[in-house]
Amino acid sequence: MLRRLDVNALAPQPACAPVPVDAPLRPLSLDGLFWRRCARLGASWGPSWFVRWSPPLIGLAIAAVMPGRRRALSTQLARARGPAGLLRNALDVGRTFASFASCIAEVLSTGSKNGVAPEATIHGHPQVDELLAGSRGIIFATAHTAGWESLGALLARRHLRRVMIVMQRERHEGARKLHDAMREAQGVHIVHVGDDPLASLPVLRHLREGGVVALQIDRVPPGMCARAVRLFGSAGAIPEGPLRLAQLTGAPIVPVFSARDGYRRYSVYLHAPIVVPRKASPGALDGAAQRLADALGEFVSAHPTQWFAFHP
Repeated sequence: MLRRLDVNALAPQPACAPVPVDAPLRPLSLDGLFWRRCARLGASWGPSWFVRWSPPLIGLAIAAVMPGRRRALSTQLARARGPAGLLRNALDVGRTFASFASCIAEVLSTGSKNGVAPEATIHGHPQVDELLAGSRGIIFATAHTAGWESLGALLARRHLRRVMIVMQRERHEGARKLHDAMREAQGVHIVHVGDDPLASLPVLRHLREGGVVALQIDRVPPGMCARAVRLFGSAGAIPEGPLRLAQLTGAPIVPVFSARDGYRRYSVYLHAPIVVPRKASPGALDGAAQRLADALGEFVSAHPTQWFAFHP
């Protein structure tokens, strides 16, 4: 019998803080439906040269008009790779925004004349290869890195695994629906944080039927519980949801992150699986959370401009 688990507990959240009130929605917000539709049209119907070369320029333009996001990214970059001079920092910020825009364009072109499946080089771990070849459910702990939205499609094609992504709901419903349609067209199923708690039942069932559930662990907006860890040499937090989900189902957690190597080319890095006992002690949960933080820190330190850390 499936036990109920609030789907919000699966989101990347820190412990026990009040949820802030969102800023008012504006029709022409950069993360709203209007600009998402424009990006979809350009990525789908523009000439191939435009789809390839315009997103980095658009990313730089976004960086120019969003100083708050630039400052947040600069802070996170300093955490990940250490302090840098003004020129190096400006270049890293620009590269990150450019890579972000390119990844968005490649997803939004799905199902169009420009919707070519990305190529990926998999840097695997022998234990993970065995897990993917089997029929056991797996939890992927991933992050907001370049190409993370394409991981599910790659798995579905290469290993015939059914993939479900649990993610935070966007503020703009129209933009969310448009983007989700592209994700689903790639062969993954989306479950959003904030849905009815009973929405967690399909997540549990999906794992117990041998599916893959992917969750992001690198953002901690207020509202839910997390484990304290050391990340980039200082205090950090890892969401407790993936750990509890592994506890309930017995599914191993595999840290997996991706980097963009070029136009529709990615590298995917799979780390050793983490097993959480069903009767894990607080110390065991802390240890598993620290292993997740270590894997995230290792990847981001090696690929700082592939981490879309636009939030404080």
